[in-house]
Amino acid sequence: MHFATLFASLALFSATGWAAYVLEDDYFSGNFFDRFAFWDSEDPTHGFVEYQGQKAAADAGLINTTSSGVYMGVDHTNESPTGRPSVRITSNKSYNTGLVVIDLAHMPGSICGAWPAFWMLGPNWPNGGEIDIIEGVNDQVGNKATLHTGPGCSIEQSSDYSGSLKYTTCPSGGDNNNGCQIADDETNSYGTNFNAGGGGTYATEWTADYISVWFWPRGSRPEDVLGDLPNPAGWGTPFAKFQGDCNFGRSFKDQQIVFDTTFCGDWAGNAWGNSACASKADTCEAYVQNTPEAFTEAYWSINALKVYSANGGSASSISTYVATTTSTAYVTQPESSYVAQTTMPTVFPTTLAISTKSTEYPPLPHSTSPVDNSSPSETGTSYVPILESDGSVGYASDTASSPPTNTGGGGGWFSNSNGVVGYSGGHGHDSRDLEAETRDRHARHLKAHTRHGKGRL
Repeated sequence: MHFATLFASLALFSATGWAAYVLEDDYFSGNFFDRFAFWDSEDPTHGFVEYQGQKAAADAGLINTTSSGVYMGVDHTNESPTGRPSVRITSNKSYNTGLVVIDLAHMPGSICGAWPAFWMLGPNWPNGGEIDIIEGVNDQVGNKATLHTGPGCSIEQSSDYSGSLKYTTCPSGGDNNNGCQIADDETNSYGTNFNAGGGGTYATEWTADYISVWFWPRGSRPEDVLGDLPNPAGWGTPFAKFQGDCNFGRSFKDQQIVFDTTFCGDWAGNAWGNSACASKADTCEAYVQNTPEAFTEAYWSINALKVYSANGGSASSISTYVATTTSTAYVTQPESSYVAQTTMPTVFPTTLAISTKSTEYPPLPHSTSPVDNSSPSETGTSYVPILESDGSVGYASDTASSPPTNTGGGGGWFSNSNGVVGYSGGHGHDSRDLEAETRDRHARHLKAHTRHGKGRL
């Protein structure tokens, strides 16, 4: 097999291999609520709410599952001096990168005092990250997507999304809880206007390099979005694309899916006096307590919720079959090894082994580095070209070890005593350089945290 064929195969995989996703979880394939845990403790965001357990919520008519969808609402009948009964649920399963798609017939309306959200949450907030996909308060008319992280993440303005950049620094905690935020300029993306249009579909793609969020009003969703093999490359411009000085694979991990509707609290309560809602009551809590009929439309009606993984990979590994014109290859990349890398490969972060069933090495390109072109002493052995995660390319026998890791800025051909021949390609920086750069970048961000706003736990 020629190197030209090898690199042509790599180029094809790089261009197309990561575009498609496969279904990992369909939350409508069984009992929807059995896949979630019900939060029945105090609201971490200090809302005027009484979250109900699953049985209490079902008995009160706050949750229901029918053939047409899933309903989650709030009490809209009784005055509630200790907080309005509602529901907050968290998925039993957590995810590491992927694609989350939800189709909604209805979300809580733009109601004074209400603070609904569909979001994802990692452990040890904010260090595990938080992805707010749908969120708003009071009489808000457009959706706002927000990220919260530990130190070391910021996003930048770009033409890759259609929304409006509100905040660029993602680290949260203490008094600095705005996170980084992009608002959808379309007024039918949230609340009352969303419901008036018959609802719509949200898709969130999360990779190590970016997090994108799309919204399609009813009737405009691309055909493959909820299909077996959705491909975000054909979906057009998202309203939000978070990218910049951040590794989104490290800053967001073990994310669980969350639905909730709370009231007042750290955001809706604090914003009460600055909205038209202030004319309805002196305080947010007084309005929520004494006006149950205002919350008839404060419910979620879900048509579909699916989670997809890239190329069939699970939360711990990604495995994909690749065919070339001359051989068969299998590509496997555990996520744990991907996250631990200090340098990114020039093609993609996998180890590619393509069997050519050859007993001789092909001629190697000219190199000023010494190289042993002799064949190993064993006979009848198959040799395979390999592309390691550090960018090195070479040949190995079935029993040979991997090429040595390149830690310098240059590269050269090498041969090992165990029969490995290859080229160790340089990346321009070693791991010590990158670690120093990372420390400096984190220090810069820690000095920039001066914003105030909402928070999640």
